[in-house]
Amino acid sequence: MGNLQKFDKLDHAAILIVDITKEFLVSDGVKVVAESEAIVKPNQDLIAAGRAAGIPILYCNDTHRPGKPDAEFELCSDHCFAGTPGAEVIDQLAPQPQDYQIPKRRYSAFFQTDLDITLRELGVKNVIVTGVLTNICVRSTVHDAFFLGYRVFVPADCCQGSSKAIHDAALWDIDHYYGYVTDSATAIRLLSR
Repeated sequence: MGNLQKFDKLDHAAILIVDITKEFLVSDGVKVVAESEAIVKPNQDLIAAGRAAGIPILYCNDTHRPGKPDAEFELCSDHCFAGTPGAEVIDQLAPQPQDYQIPKRRYSAFFQTDLDITLRELGVKNVIVTGVLTNICVRSTVHDAFFLGYRVFVPADCCQGSSKAIHDAALWDIDHYYGYVTDSATAIRLLSR
């Protein structure tokens, strides 16, 4: 893991929750991610700490158009159609009125969305990125955040990958080249100071 000792707190921060939707985490979803229930409690704790610290929470979710062409569907099955239960955030992590919802149609939450301008208007410099899949949408979001000049933190226990090996490989890559991999307890501590 990256050297987090140089950080005594995280200010100008936001939490980006990527694709924690019913499609991916509820048993009757189209693309349920194996063992994803393990990330619910750490995300609940992180979000609660973020809200207590006045940190913006941004839900960045796949929201595809039913019956329309979509390049993602050439590579994977149809999922997260706008207006369907599958595209909704899971009940345990439901957005609150003060939270932001950023619909996305590609893996990265930054690609052709208003996420970057929203973060800049909020004065955000540090982003904590959580969600599924670590190796696809989380990683793509992390890459773009780094390219756009944000400092990136990824709590490993708040993410789930296609498999443990792939999850671990994506985290290694992030930690060495794009940001800091940590855990939810450390992220909460940094937010709470």
